[in-house]
Amino acid sequence: MNSQTLYYVYDPMCSWCWGFEKTWLQVKRSLPKSITIKYILGGLAPDSKEIMSDEMRQYIQANWLKIQQSIPGTQFNFDFWKHCSPMRSTYPACRAVIAAKNQGLEYELSMLNAIQNAYYLQAKNPSKDLTLIELAHSLNLNIEQFTQDLNSTVTHQQLLDDITLAKSLRITSFPSLLLSSNQGDKPITIDYNNAKLIINQILA
Repeated sequence: MNSQTLYYVYDPMCSWCWGFEKTWLQVKRSLPKSITIKYILGGLAPDSKEIMSDEMRQYIQANWLKIQQSIPGTQFNFDFWKHCSPMRSTYPACRAVIAAKNQGLEYELSMLNAIQNAYYLQAKNPSKDLTLIELAHSLNLNIEQFTQDLNSTVTHQQLLDDITLAKSLRITSFPSLLLSSNQGDKPITIDYNNAKLIINQILA
C-alpha cells in the first residue's frame, strides 16, 4: 500500500498562512483518511527583543493589504500597529504550538488558531510570552507545564528540528504543501482561492 504524507509547512505568525486558512480547511476536509497530514513549523523569524523598524512595519502592513485584496474575506485588525510594540520574532509563537501539543495532539491546532486570532483579529502580540500564556489559559492548558515548556531547550530543539526538516524538503516559503509517498516527494502548488486545484494535485 502506498503510504502518503502531506506536509504543511507554516508559521503561526505568517500572514499568508492566515490568508490560506479557509482554503486549507476545505482541502483537509476533502482528503481521504489514507493521507496523513503533518504540520511542520518553518520558523519565520528567530528570537529577538528588538522593536521592529519602521521600514519592516510598513512592509508587513502593505502585505496585509495585499492579502486582503488577493484573498477576499481575509480580516486583519490594523490596531495591532497602534497598540503593540511589534518585534520581528516568531519563534516564541512556534514554541507555543509545540508546548501546547505536549499536553495533547489536539492542542496543536487549537494553539495555532488561538495565536492567529489573537494576532490578526484581536491586535495582541504573540511575540510576547505573556500573550502566549494568556492563550494557554484560554485553552485550559496546564499553565505551569506550558510556561516551563515554552522556553525549554527541549522545545527549542524540536522547533529547530522542524526547521531543519523543512529545509531538507526544500521548502523556502510559507505556507507550503508537499506530498511525500513511496514514489517520492511532490510539491503542491498553492492557490489561495481555489481548494479544488490543490485537491486535484494531491489526488492525481
